[in-house]
Amino acid sequence: MNDLTRIISSFSTEERQRFVYFLEKNNKRNDTKNIALFKLLLNNNLESKDICIKLYGSHKKDAYHALRKRLYQSIINFTANNRLLEESSIENNVIKYILASRHFLQQKQYAPAYKILNKAEILAQEQHLFVLLNEIYHTQIQYAVHNASLNLDELIDKFNNNKNKHLLEEKLNIVYAKLKQTLNAITYKGEIIDFEDILNSLFKEYQINLNENISFKSLYQLLSIVSFSAFASNDYLRIESFLVRTYNSIISYKNEEKQPFYHIQILYMIANTYFRNKKFKQSNHYLNLMHSEMLKQQKKYFNTFNLKHKLLLSLNLNFSGKQDEAINILTPIINKKHTDIESLLDIHLSLIMFYFQKEAFTKALNIFSKFYHSDKWYSEKAGIDWVLKKNLTEILLHIELGNIDLIESRLLSFQRNYYKYLKGSNKERAITFLELVKRYYKNPEEVTSEKFYNIVESSFEWISPEREDIFVMSFYAWLKSKMIKKPIFETTLEVIKTGNY
Repeated sequence: MNDLTRIISSFSTEERQRFVYFLEKNNKRNDTKNIALFKLLLNNNLESKDICIKLYGSHKKDAYHALRKRLYQSIINFTANNRLLEESSIENNVIKYILASRHFLQQKQYAPAYKILNKAEILAQEQHLFVLLNEIYHTQIQYAVHNASLNLDELIDKFNNNKNKHLLEEKLNIVYAKLKQTLNAITYKGEIIDFEDILNSLFKEYQINLNENISFKSLYQLLSIVSFSAFASNDYLRIESFLVRTYNSIISYKNEEKQPFYHIQILYMIANTYFRNKKFKQSNHYLNLMHSEMLKQQKKYFNTFNLKHKLLLSLNLNFSGKQDEAINILTPIINKKHTDIESLLDIHLSLIMFYFQKEAFTKALNIFSKFYHSDKWYSEKAGIDWVLKKNLTEILLHIELGNIDLIESRLLSFQRNYYKYLKGSNKERAITFLELVKRYYKNPEEVTSEKFYNIVESSFEWISPEREDIFVMSFYAWLKSKMIKKPIFETTLEVIKTGNY
């Protein structure tokens, strides 16, 4: 999927209609083929050669590429115009107020000038427009001598406080960027990095105090930073109350709906944190709030977040014992194309897990056969942890299906490619688990013995059930199901619900 097709596929139904109208209004000739090309690309199931023939009746390569370039530029213009209309109306009003007040001040019309500046200040404060607030306070201070009722010291304090808030927002933006870069190294390249040390070091370097009053955008970035920390450490319990408390402070703002994209992201973060902490009811509550926000503004952001929402909803259902409902949610999605490749891959792997836990191993393997890229490709798209889960799942699948020829090769490949990383990143538990899997595979009759039980007990440093990763528990539940001769899904639910390893 190229950039043009990717952008077009992200358009909502209403955006598609408005874009066609935009093209019609701007087309100066009747034979322009940009609308036809747009509609053909919407289908996303034709090769470039086929589209070219449909448009021109022959393979006019140069004309086709020129048309694509013009359509791409039209999309840029359309998108920019929309963003200006949607995002900048308040900013434009504030700028107009500032310009008008300065004109009146120069004309020595001080009373109306200061009334207009006060309006501008209220708007700018509500929207956290720190740069414009700086201009407002600068102008008020410059002409303070002409306003006897003005308290100059208070005004200077407001000016300095605004500068501090703006500086804090910029600092958090820098920390956010650096932490994203660090997370990329941890997750997608398999590098060994102490994420917590880097987080604390950055806060110290940029003198960030988490108790300061920060803007909506900065709060979102802070939540992102905290969520990255939990992702890297697999400790979601530690951040749960902070996320909820911070969200409650966000929704108290008068104009939180002004930034619905961030609002939806935050709701997803909280829902995902509750899921990772095995609190499925609370997670569903925030998923419902997320879905409500996705339906607003004529479903502007619905497509953007739809896969994430459905994935998390299905996971909550599965681990709440409603496995068939979870499968029904994800099954229609796996054959659809979407720009959110990472979520698509998560959906495929989750559906494999559901079928595996259901002991429908052939169905799980059929979905697995769709993974035809290299591990390097998947690592770039979804991260090394995703690749580890994929490979471990494949080994267990072949064991269940009795594919003897494949089991040994997959075990050796996993050991050769990932043992070094697992040892270096303090994830030796995965190695321990795989060694137990090997033992079961070679001597299946031993798995129900007291000797095997004691080996398992002494092999792991057990983490409290509240803090243990839900997917780690799921892998272990497979082994336990063999030890106690119970169905995989029943054992999985019991392990997660009771924490009884």
